[in-house]
Amino acid sequence: MRNFKLTLCYDGTRYDGWQRQGNSENTIQGRLETLLSRLLAQPIEVAGSGRTDAGVHAIGQVCSFRAETEASCETLLSDIRRYLPEDIGAIALCEASPRFHARLSCREKTYVYRIWNSEEPNVFERRWMLSWPHPLDLEAMRAAAARLVGEHDFSSFCANRRMKKTAVRDLRSIEITRMGGEIRIALSADGFLYHMVRILVGTLLEVGEGKRSPEEMRAILEARERLEAGPTAPAQGLTLWSVRY
Repeated sequence: MRNFKLTLCYDGTRYDGWQRQGNSENTIQGRLETLLSRLLAQPIEVAGSGRTDAGVHAIGQVCSFRAETEASCETLLSDIRRYLPEDIGAIALCEASPRFHARLSCREKTYVYRIWNSEEPNVFERRWMLSWPHPLDLEAMRAAAARLVGEHDFSSFCANRRMKKTAVRDLRSIEITRMGGEIRIALSADGFLYHMVRILVGTLLEVGEGKRSPEEMRAILEARERLEAGPTAPAQGLTLWSVRY
């Protein structure tokens, strides 16, 4: 039995997220497992580094799977590329160590949220950015972001009220940059809670609009209550950027 590490990119616009679901065959994991099971003539289960939501994209999603096969990585990668739909791309495939697991072995993930902050239309990238024509105070957003960085209980930024595991995460950096009409918010952490990135972005947008002050971030963290944070930003602006091991 060989263990494989597969790196993917995908446009999540038309999918119901990464995770296989009993009521939907339209997921990234489901499509990939169906393809690999057919190619390798055996049941294949794929583990992803994280579960991206419906409508969220990836340029560096990593997954792992085990299979009995003598095919080379080059041949298998070529076959995967040939049969995947055009909005899912296989970037690289290699044989991993027996203990490698895409999720459990992960040490850090980076997500990037893209915002089109201009009154001019951006027709060609509208599916991958949030359109936000209103002025934003980036310095206030950066000041708020600095107060969120570190190891905290992020319960206020989690949409799963029934989560029984710890909500403590090490948010290692938040970088906010402008590139012409585009604003990018890059967030790196040892892990993220359900909707955590999108709630963080929604809260920072409220700061940028002047609806909240940067100083409120500590109180929001200490409250450990979802209603204290801002709204959940729309899915289409979010991309899983990279995974580190």
